[in-house]
Amino acid sequence: MDRLNDILHELGISKVKLAKFLGVSRQMIYNYLELDDLNKWPKDKKVLLLNLLGVKSAEDVANIKVNTDYIVTVEARMANFFKTSEDYLKNDKQQSLVSINSTNLSKNEQELLQNIVTFVKDLLEDKSNSNGYNTAKYLYHFMQSMETSKETKYILGYVAKATGFIKPLEFVFDEEEQFMFESIMFTAMTLYTNGGTSKTKLAEAHRRFVNQIEHKLEEQMSRTVELNSAKVQALKELNYTEINEDNAAEVLAKIVEIQSRKVVD
Repeated sequence: MDRLNDILHELGISKVKLAKFLGVSRQMIYNYLELDDLNKWPKDKKVLLLNLLGVKSAEDVANIKVNTDYIVTVEARMANFFKTSEDYLKNDKQQSLVSINSTNLSKNEQELLQNIVTFVKDLLEDKSNSNGYNTAKYLYHFMQSMETSKETKYILGYVAKATGFIKPLEFVFDEEEQFMFESIMFTAMTLYTNGGTSKTKLAEAHRRFVNQIEHKLEEQMSRTVELNSAKVQALKELNYTEINEDNAAEVLAKIVEIQSRKVVD
């Protein structure tokens, strides 16, 4: 299942998008992905996922190689699936603003969800807090990052303990890693709180931090731009306006040809 998670991440398929594709809640997706074998999934959901990934069995998933051709192919299958509902995106956005279906949640889970929604709503409505919107936005991005970074969960644990909401020796994630992370965080926060260093001394560390992030962003942007450029060029040369199930193979072949020629639109 670790390989499946990696593939979904490389394809850019979020838990929310996969949940919509399979017709289940996002929490159910998390439950599915926690299973140790894809064959333990409900048969209909497993078949849908295998069709999306273009393989015949759960065992074939381990052999999937994610490259440009594969990404475009999966995108075409996903687009074709959602094309059956022309108002999909609009309706999805409207529904998310109106209500949240929590019928599949337990009483405690429903209460927790309500508390979170109420907290964010109050944060946004408090016009005296000039940072309310940005705080909520950063919180949203933080939650998004939890799908790809386990350390964000350890940060949550540290903050919950440091503020007294959780007992200090409670470990709900990986105990050994969480223990080490909290120890490092405590050391860093102690240094920060006590003013044990200066901005000048930390400038070099922060510069490396910025460079690392910029490098990752450049890599992501380069890959996206390259793929989109080749896709746009392929559609133009073939006189198509979009990739669908009928023309996907032809468009893929043209993209491969374009990349070999290094054509830039």
